[in-house]
Amino acid sequence: MKQVLIRQGKVVVEEVPAPIADPGCVLVRVSHSCISAGTELSGVQSSGTPLWKKAFKQPGKVKKALQMVASQGLSKTKSVIQGKLASGDPTGYSAAGIILEKGKGVDGFSVGDRVACAGAQYAHHAEIIQVSRNLTVPVPKGLDFPEASTVTLGAIALQGVRRGQPTLGETFVVIGLGILGQITSQILKANGCRVIGLDLDEERLGFAKKLGIDFVLGPGDADPVGSVARLTDGNGADGVIITAATPSHEVVSAAFNLCRKKGRVVLVGDVGLNLKRADFYPKELDFFISTSYGPGRYDHRYEEKGLDYPVSYVRWTENRNMAEYLRLLSEKKIQIGSLIHAIFPIERAAEAYQNFSKGKSKPLIVLLSYPEGKKGEVARVVPNPLAHASSKKQIRLAVVGAGGFAKGMHLPNLQALSHSYHLRAVVSRTGANAQAATKQFGADYASTDFKEVLKDKETDAVLIATRHNLHASMVLEALQAGKHVLVEKPLALNEKELGKIEEFFENAGSKQVPVLLTGFNRRFSKYARAIQEAVQKRTNPMILNYRMNAGYLPLDHWAHGEEGGGRNIGEACHIYDLFTYLTGGKVVRVEAQSIKPKTGYYSALDNFVASLSFEDGSVATLTYTALGSKDYPKEQLEVFVDGKVIALNDYRELSASGLSIAKLAGKVPDKGQKEELEAFARAIQNGGEWPISLWQQLQATRISFQIENLLQR
Repeated sequence: MKQVLIRQGKVVVEEVPAPIADPGCVLVRVSHSCISAGTELSGVQSSGTPLWKKAFKQPGKVKKALQMVASQGLSKTKSVIQGKLASGDPTGYSAAGIILEKGKGVDGFSVGDRVACAGAQYAHHAEIIQVSRNLTVPVPKGLDFPEASTVTLGAIALQGVRRGQPTLGETFVVIGLGILGQITSQILKANGCRVIGLDLDEERLGFAKKLGIDFVLGPGDADPVGSVARLTDGNGADGVIITAATPSHEVVSAAFNLCRKKGRVVLVGDVGLNLKRADFYPKELDFFISTSYGPGRYDHRYEEKGLDYPVSYVRWTENRNMAEYLRLLSEKKIQIGSLIHAIFPIERAAEAYQNFSKGKSKPLIVLLSYPEGKKGEVARVVPNPLAHASSKKQIRLAVVGAGGFAKGMHLPNLQALSHSYHLRAVVSRTGANAQAATKQFGADYASTDFKEVLKDKETDAVLIATRHNLHASMVLEALQAGKHVLVEKPLALNEKELGKIEEFFENAGSKQVPVLLTGFNRRFSKYARAIQEAVQKRTNPMILNYRMNAGYLPLDHWAHGEEGGGRNIGEACHIYDLFTYLTGGKVVRVEAQSIKPKTGYYSALDNFVASLSFEDGSVATLTYTALGSKDYPKEQLEVFVDGKVIALNDYRELSASGLSIAKLAGKVPDKGQKEELEAFARAIQNGGEWPISLWQQLQATRISFQIENLLQR
């Protein structure tokens, strides 16, 4: 399918794989989408800003990049940044079309329904989009797709009016008569208000007059405060809604001065906010911020998980605002058709954007249109014409899940190991991301559908780097399809999932089975290998103390939720595997104790001490905490054995006391990710011993389940 992307200051249209309908989402074949003159054009301009200029404006991102250099090295950081610049960003947040497919758990819609969609994370300029249930609304009968595709802009304007709480007969001033101002003015009129519009553009003032605004004040009005006072019997406006976009601080100042005493000002647009106390204090004015489409916006649980707010508590959510705007359009209480300047087919998207910068006259609305498409035609694979053929010696690998870690770690490592691996495919939830990674790393094709690589006879193995809740089911499907599997930790989130994987191998009997490797990479690091070698001939049990200064994650972060399974299962499992590797034995006892935070900021589930006893008598403890400072090393290990002490500092330095051991050190942490891939390749090519035996992978995972149960008590 075709999709519009913003790349280094330019608008491009690319062929990318179509998305699939995730649970709680619908798949929509787009008829029309609406270009936002403000938000999207600023995105185009900022994407063309040189990196050094961006660095001055966004010091936080520079700091993040430097931290990445410190943890992963310059070459991998450079690869991530170059990939981001080359990939481009999806754009668009308002569209309308017909439902093609429904994901699990979607009620109230049927395939073939006419709908309008919102959301910068969903409603892109693309032939097919995936949209969550709460950001999708039915299009009323009689309302055409071009008008319905403005749904997001209408919801934004409607929410701004709601924040102003207008009542019948009040006078409101709308500052800025762009598209938001034009819609806002009409909504206020439908609400029984008198409306005064302010703008410097005579053409926009003319549009507002034709659409029924009561008064307009333009560039010829030297004293708008005085004019508004005269139009309101000397009182001033009951309220002012700012829909302008300008860095000037004077707009807010003017809005305050236009109000009567105890009036209110609502900010919808993006303006300078250097507030002057004298402008609002004497009148005791109310100043409101209107957040986008309404309640639910920026709430992950509402937008992504489909959890609605009860009408009795939140009357107007963003979804209900969207639906109400479409109703007003269908009943002709809002006129939008005359404001649509032009409609361009998606192939001419670059020309459509240029319309906003040509000449003095700036269009209010420009739409993109899309072909109807053949029934049932949804292409989820896009070949890479620049890909090279694989050799017989290479393992043909598909990477499933192209997030930051995969693009920053696994894919660069696979490039470096091209003698062993050929990148067959990159699979990602979003087609644009899959396509970008495919081009950057030279895969044969991009896809959004995991099942495509499972049925691909030329795929030998898969590397699964998706969110944790998908790991177990994907592992099982891949094994059943005969593919070797390297899955990022954790292997599973619960015993039921793990049991199904174990059952697969038990039922195989003596038959040859694919290799399974869970991404417990720390055991493959040169440091862990050196420790394991040093303790091979020990005569006594060991004491192992591991401290993980994991760093704080907000409690609404995905790692804490159902997608991540919590930080114990999702990350601490690394250390349970390392303990298993170093002792070489089975665990016989598991204990755990967590703190009880006195505030809601911290969680007990990522601040705990776990103690493991192994069959050889060794005792290992893990202190896992989110309480510490990021300036302190993340991971430290001390091993006490036979009069010796071995110390590992953040996978940068290994030292020992009472033991002659080669001192190992590096500038960046080396946690064995590349060596893990090398071991996986050897196991597949040689058909020999697995890099990690199945029982050890199962044990590390089950230890995490036992500890989770103890922490939950």
